[in-house]
Amino acid sequence: MLLCGAAIVTLSMGIRHGFGLWLQPITQSQNWSRETFAFAIAIQNLVWGFTGIFAGMLADRFGAFKVIVAGSLLYALGLVGMATATTPLLFAMTAGVLIGMAQAGTTYAVIYGVIGRNIPPHKRSWAMGVAAAAGSFGQFLMVPTEGFLINTWGWQAALLVLGAASLMMIPLAWGLHEPGLTASFVTRREQSVLHALKEAFKYPSFQLLMAGYFVCGFQVVFIGVHMPSYLRDKGLSPQVAGYALALIGLFNVFGTYAAGVLGQRMQKKNILAFIYLARAVAISVFLWLPLTPLSVYIFSSVMGLLWLSTVPPTNAAVAQIFGVAHLSMLSGFVFFSHQIGSFMGVWLGGYLYDHTGSYDLVWYIAIGLGVLAALLNLPIKEASIVRDPALQGT
Repeated sequence: MLLCGAAIVTLSMGIRHGFGLWLQPITQSQNWSRETFAFAIAIQNLVWGFTGIFAGMLADRFGAFKVIVAGSLLYALGLVGMATATTPLLFAMTAGVLIGMAQAGTTYAVIYGVIGRNIPPHKRSWAMGVAAAAGSFGQFLMVPTEGFLINTWGWQAALLVLGAASLMMIPLAWGLHEPGLTASFVTRREQSVLHALKEAFKYPSFQLLMAGYFVCGFQVVFIGVHMPSYLRDKGLSPQVAGYALALIGLFNVFGTYAAGVLGQRMQKKNILAFIYLARAVAISVFLWLPLTPLSVYIFSSVMGLLWLSTVPPTNAAVAQIFGVAHLSMLSGFVFFSHQIGSFMGVWLGGYLYDHTGSYDLVWYIAIGLGVLAALLNLPIKEASIVRDPALQGT
């Protein structure tokens, strides 16, 4: 189950992490502004986050298998549509809406729900680290592959090849089939969906986790989508950008796995505070040093260690506080906050570049938000919530 879940995340996240490589080929070919491309990817992140809530509810109720199959089909359709779209509206509907829905059904909220239900608590954070590391390996594996496909066959054919590859998630989904879920697990739930939502949103620690995850989304999606163009604007070759994204993926394998392991031994809030503060420091040093291929590779390696390492401790904290009965749904809400941040990061990057001719202001915002997120995570209480049985739904 863990291997199949990791493989699905590898494909889904690997394809998604390379979208920044298409920014310049598509905008130049279609004569669109960078904001047009950035807005579509921003819509993708917002749709991903919003529909992830409902994908999580369906996975909690009926199991992950059917949700992943639907997500895989939507992924293929969206990539084909992205390759053939001729107007900004069609591009936003395919690259934004369809692929956003696809990612909701094939990534962390759904996969982590299965892990939470089937992995013992003393190994849960570790297992989530393994799944997150798989997503990072997907970035390391797929980004150079996508760059090769674009350079060899062109950006449109490359998207069609990825559309076919996304269908590989369908047979892998069978490994996450939970035949006894609807018959046994659901009937043992302590809460109704409505009570679980009320409980979570009234709990300050849940709100702080959501606020921190907003910052995570802002930072990683801005960097992932806009850094290739930022480096080209500074005179560096496209290969440097491709290697940079690959290094982020490679080092994130170690970072996410380490975060999962540490989450079994340390308070998760302290891990999260360190990650956000370290990101702010890394970005500051990157902007301060002279920009060279070496400085880019060092920055990418450091950011890779911190990239998705927020995912295991955040989701493990949600499971630890609220239990696993509604884990996919609650993780979906936390991730929705992440995706609102992603929307702002990717869209604001394109908007401010088109209006100022520079990404500098967005970099500075990312630094400030990193410091804020570090402070917000410190007051989080990770102990399991104490419930009043008289107030629980059935």
